[in-house]
Amino acid sequence: MNVKGTKKKNQVVTTNIFEQQELLKKAEVIRKSLTASTWRELETSGKFDKNKKLSFISDDMLILGCDIGSETHYMRAIDTRGRELSKSAFSFNNDSEGFRNAMEWAVELAAKHNKSQIVLGLEPTGHYWFCLATWMISKGVSVVQVNPYAVKQTKEIEDNSQLKDDRKDPKLIANLVKDGNYGMPYLPEKVYAELRRLSMFRDQLTEDRIRFINRLHRELKIYFPEYKDALGKVDGVFSLELLKEAPFPADLLALGEDGIRQIWRNAKLKGRGYSRAKEIIQYAETSVGIKDGANAGRQAVKWFVERILELSKKLADIENQISQKCREIPHAENILEISGVGETILSGILAEMGDISRFDDAREIQKLSGLSLVACNSGKHKGETKISHRGRKRLRYWLFQAAKSAVAHGEEFKELHVYYTTRAENPLKKMQSLIVIACKLLRIIYTILKKGTVYDPQRMLKDIKRPAKQEAIAA
Repeated sequence: MNVKGTKKKNQVVTTNIFEQQELLKKAEVIRKSLTASTWRELETSGKFDKNKKLSFISDDMLILGCDIGSETHYMRAIDTRGRELSKSAFSFNNDSEGFRNAMEWAVELAAKHNKSQIVLGLEPTGHYWFCLATWMISKGVSVVQVNPYAVKQTKEIEDNSQLKDDRKDPKLIANLVKDGNYGMPYLPEKVYAELRRLSMFRDQLTEDRIRFINRLHRELKIYFPEYKDALGKVDGVFSLELLKEAPFPADLLALGEDGIRQIWRNAKLKGRGYSRAKEIIQYAETSVGIKDGANAGRQAVKWFVERILELSKKLADIENQISQKCREIPHAENILEISGVGETILSGILAEMGDISRFDDAREIQKLSGLSLVACNSGKHKGETKISHRGRKRLRYWLFQAAKSAVAHGEEFKELHVYYTTRAENPLKKMQSLIVIACKLLRIIYTILKKGTVYDPQRMLKDIKRPAKQEAIAA
């Protein structure tokens, strides 16, 4: 019995070794044959609609769902029938070793279940998914993303429970991918990546500058309440140079008119600011600002002024870089012919929109920006139509800024705005009109970038429906 038992054990061990070797060979073949499909292959050859998404998920594909975390990710695997192939959630770190472990785990599962391709679905969480998605695509794994709102809404379908955690979410994500409820992720490349990062950096620097200006206002309001009347624009170059040396009334009185002017001369400033020196001294003489704690307040003001000047200098440099990057995008200079659309607005729109070749229609960008119209109608009830507010809020912000600027500076857009707000049938409110003009500007920008056409104000005004008599007079 002992001899037979030993033989059986040896046979089992030998069989397991052969199976393991066979599995390793299959895994190596799968690893070499993996091919990643990105938005370039799927979205630039026509609209990637629901039917195409379902067709893309083939029977030979292992579907991975991944819940993204700041340090640890969780992954589960299913097939196209929704059957779970992983015993439990696989956790891995957000580093190269963790990525390799996840890849080995996925390839081994694919080999066990005769799958030849792998697709990874993830819920985009902040910026934590960027590195994982890029790494997986480089290894031949197709990466798609699902809407976080869809994951939240489907959490009770899985187990009739409101529970939503890091171990349950991966399976919800994988099932959404299986059913074609996903989109292709887009990470800007080359000039678009540079432009988006520069645009975000510009906004961050602008926010910091505003923050320091507000803190400067607080200090001056305490120790020199008359500063607005005395200095005028507190963040102007004349004011900042003066505040850097003499921020409070006692300092100004010690300098006198000639001392104030000398500070401006040393800074090589030009303009009409020199004439304000006498008025500044008069306000300093009658100031009611407190004097206790003035030494600490003086240090704070000088530090805030130095930061504001540094940020102003850096912002000018960033604006110059952004302008250069915009010129590298084909036909972007034609957009500047639109009245009211300058380089700042243009760079913001291009940075958020990215490569125009991935869109088949301007309505796709409108949906991306959250400017698409939605309504809740049921039976006799007709709900209010409004914009969705879902999508890239920064793109929506820049398009709205473009609309406001175009209406303020462009005669053709002023005329269009008046028409929308005063027409006999369905007149729009001013805000609604600006949203419509923002969408129109988006279509114009899309056409210019896609076809290289030149902006034509008269063609744009054809939307205005005029009475027959007025059309005859205009002709």
